Amino acid sequence: MSLDLTFITNEKEATLLDRFKTLIKDTKYFDVLVGYFYITGFNQLYESLNTTEKIRILVGMNTNKATYDLVKSANLFNQTIVKPSEAECKEMIQEDILNELENSDDTIEIETGVRVFRDWLINNKLEVRIYPDENIHAKVYIMTFDVSDRDKGRVITGSSNFTKGGLIDNIEFNVELKNKSDYTFAINKFNELWEKSIDLKEVIANTIDKSWINQEITPYELFLKLLYEYFKEKINIDIDSNSKDYFPPEFKQLDYQIEAVKDAKNKLEQYGGVFLADVVGLGKTYISALLAKELDGRHLVIAPPLLLDENNPGSWKNVFSDFKVPADFVSVGKLDSILLRGTEKYKNIFIDEAHRFRNETNMTYEEISRICRGKRIILVSATPLNNDPSDILSQIKLFQKSRNSTIPNVRDLEKFFNDLKKNLNGLDRKENYKEYMKVVRANANQVRDKILKYLMVRRTRNEIVKYFDKDLKEQGLKFPEVDDPKPIYYQLNPVEDRIFNKTIELITKDFSYSRYTPMLFLKAGISQPEELSQMNMRKFMKILLVKRLESSFFAFKMSVKRFIKSYEHFIAEFNKGNVYVSKKYSNKVFELLQAGDLEALDKLINAEKVHVFNSKDFSPEFINKLNDDLEVLKKIDEMWSNIQRDPKLLRFIEILISDNILKNNKLIVFTESKETVDYLKEELTKNNFKGVISFSGDSANNTRDTIIKNFDANVRSENQKDDYRILLTTEVLSEGINLHRSCVVINYDIPWNPTRMMQRAGRINRVNTKFDRIFTYNFFPTVQSDSEIGLKSAAEAKIQSFIEMLGADSKLLTDGEEITSHELFRLLNSKKTITGEDNEESELKYLMLIRNIRDSHSDLFEKIKQLPKKARSARKFNLPDNSLVSFFRKGKLTKFFISSKNDSNELDFLQAVKYFECSPDTPREKDCPDYFDLLNKNKNNFIFSTTEEIRQLKQRSGRDSSNKILQILNLPEVKYCKIYTDEDDLFIKNVKALLNEGALPKQTTKTLASDLNKVIQTKPFEPIRVISLLRNHIPDEFFIDTFAESAADIGGKREVILSEYLVNEDCQ
Repeated sequence: MSLDLTFITNEKEATLLDRFKTLIKDTKYFDVLVGYFYITGFNQLYESLNTTEKIRILVGMNTNKATYDLVKSANLFNQTIVKPSEAECKEMIQEDILNELENSDDTIEIETGVRVFRDWLINNKLEVRIYPDENIHAKVYIMTFDVSDRDKGRVITGSSNFTKGGLIDNIEFNVELKNKSDYTFAINKFNELWEKSIDLKEVIANTIDKSWINQEITPYELFLKLLYEYFKEKINIDIDSNSKDYFPPEFKQLDYQIEAVKDAKNKLEQYGGVFLADVVGLGKTYISALLAKELDGRHLVIAPPLLLDENNPGSWKNVFSDFKVPADFVSVGKLDSILLRGTEKYKNIFIDEAHRFRNETNMTYEEISRICRGKRIILVSATPLNNDPSDILSQIKLFQKSRNSTIPNVRDLEKFFNDLKKNLNGLDRKENYKEYMKVVRANANQVRDKILKYLMVRRTRNEIVKYFDKDLKEQGLKFPEVDDPKPIYYQLNPVEDRIFNKTIELITKDFSYSRYTPMLFLKAGISQPEELSQMNMRKFMKILLVKRLESSFFAFKMSVKRFIKSYEHFIAEFNKGNVYVSKKYSNKVFELLQAGDLEALDKLINAEKVHVFNSKDFSPEFINKLNDDLEVLKKIDEMWSNIQRDPKLLRFIEILISDNILKNNKLIVFTESKETVDYLKEELTKNNFKGVISFSGDSANNTRDTIIKNFDANVRSENQKDDYRILLTTEVLSEGINLHRSCVVINYDIPWNPTRMMQRAGRINRVNTKFDRIFTYNFFPTVQSDSEIGLKSAAEAKIQSFIEMLGADSKLLTDGEEITSHELFRLLNSKKTITGEDNEESELKYLMLIRNIRDSHSDLFEKIKQLPKKARSARKFNLPDNSLVSFFRKGKLTKFFISSKNDSNELDFLQAVKYFECSPDTPREKDCPDYFDLLNKNKNNFIFSTTEEIRQLKQRSGRDSSNKILQILNLPEVKYCKIYTDEDDLFIKNVKALLNEGALPKQTTKTLASDLNKVIQTKPFEPIRVISLLRNHIPDEFFIDTFAESAADIGGKREVILSEYLVNEDCQ
């Protein structure tokens, strides 16, 4: 390295900073003329300048990038540049400084340097000016020595700006001029420019005071700033310019519904889909109509038939008609008709009861996926998330790609939900209930904070009443109070109890259900999926019998007789050489059981749409099992033939006569069995009850119309009837119809899944009901006892016997929920189950708080809005160690982290806000020295969390069908096939992209993987058949981008928004 000090290149031991430090210690006046100057670089030099008497810094207009670009462009086209005014110059400088401080490194050294810079400005040791007339591109540093020193001064000029890069980091080329003539020319020229410049003292000092350097921000102001930044996109949607004049005159203009529309529209435009998931009774159909009014393009509504019935006042057709919204309406059972006529004309798809599409391993889901691709998707359901967090994944996949989503927090949805499942691995709900539920709640919080806050609009009644109370009162609306469910115990005498218990044992332990699982006995064997299908069928039939037993003695007896007849017929045919098998049963049975539609399940079983095998194709064990099962059925039939009394019916009639609530109101009685419905109607009629009407899947349309006129309060008063008081119905009326001329729901069967109880009660728990209170009655079997406690204990024991006898299959009884008898009994007798409410705090509280600041304290709101990025405060908080909570943003992604000396964790919003929430008079404490260490700890966690996900996205592993297909497509015979055309190669490339992004339904990939596997095992292997299979199995719709992809905003720079230092009592 050259020892010549004339040239300074920033090479080792020859940096401009080193030379400055050498010269400045003897410098009386230090003058700087540069195009770029960064305050945050001042910390490198200020200690050397302590003895300097005066510092002058003159900068050019090109400090501001926008101005620099404008100057550059004007010079390129020989245009005249309009000289900016003094005010404009100061505004540009302020913008530059704020931007610089927002993006600076977070160190105590930088903070100290900026504070010294400001102090020297105020006491006039330092002056900073801007030269507005011409574009300065000079880099000149003039050091004037004391008169008694070696010479007048020195000049350094060259390529270095007064920045960290110019002083140290960059390879530069500067020269030190020592001649007096050079110094004189430079100082005279500087003074000439200085006289024409604009003083920046006030603007710089004020800007620094407005930045994160400011130590005056109170904890309360920081709390409000957190709310402002977190809810920025939502704060003003309640006062947007959209008016309410699109309401039909007879409809009430409810603020909570208007706000839901605006929130849903924002989410829909950003992510291509939204869940309208307010709890039952808040008017999701009306909200949907209002949303449709706001959206461009044609609408398609997919819903269950009852919800499309024009005779149902609350049906989609009627509501959309009332709001003058044109749309096409198709029943959920006719999806194939939509595909036949084409989906191209639709832009918006509304899907009611969207939770029906939780299972993506069937053809129905594949059809709905094809219809939804490339459209805006509005999923309407009060219960989108049931028992398993992954329930909601299949619904999200209707508008997002599961491995390349546009949701800011979670790009790989499959991995996210798989990780949640892993959290529960090894935990037994029954054995370790508290720990199990702790993990379940933690999982739910993650789903809420990382997924649903971007995709879901959901409010509870409590939230509506609390935060929209003023509007509800002005509209004359109220919600009814929900009473705790009342248990009704029907007591079995000792004989009935013995037979009841023995029956449970026989149908769960001794009965093999061989009639419904013939393929298990096929000599040739079956595939693993076929075996699983048959095993599932056995479980489903077992659950069917258990539910019939609990529903009514009559329904159970009838089911047993049908089973006997079916077995006898089957055995007779077997002896003739014929075995009838339906390969279509399993998936359909699963869907019907999941939907609680036992009526349709009966029809399917009795339809006998089957394939015929020869009896010789089956092992001898099969006929033995059939005969054994028949003997069990006959034994059960014989036991029950001696039971004539029906204690459940007797108790039902008793309370109908004695209970004042039941005597004086319309009643809705639910049961899962059509036979129980028919039986109850016949028995009530025999006992002289008037005004009894029944409804099931077989009922005529005019019966449904009659029910609507007698039980739906939305029917115009002149069309209402009072011919019927008691409605007996199966599950078919538990969704999509208003029955709120009643205030009573009676669950004649145990609603094994508590969610079903909420759906049933939702028929009467409506916002516009006339009743002040609603009531629910639940029937439970028990043994004879003289005390309420004894009845309750015996009822729990009965439920426990069901669960224990079913073992692992009990999850099917409760729709996938593994649950203890005590827990189930508690849930079925809790009003929280009916309302769908919980005690968890929601974000709505904090959104309303910042809106209140906006409306009632506009000056404070403006002040909060202007607080800088990286704002910070400090307060006392009861924690073991000093800690720092930081709020970060990257595009639309927000994250919170808390760090202390020995620990660091990510928080969700509701966890984080507790550290910020405080009263206006909360004093600000002094930061402790480790503030920047903790901030950088949080920053590193944030950086890691936002890069790890991207790294994982590149890795595709596992044994699912998509990976199997990818492995086949990467075989050399396929990958390098010479007979493929360019179009074929492009097609395979696009298919790989779909598979890697998780853009195909599981059923599609499962079927395709199976067929491809057969092809590659065929000798000789013909690669051209691979292309053929791909084209046949993957519909064109799946190659269309999701709507979300065109609206995606998942980028953005990482930003520190604010931090709260939490001081423990020992901080010095």
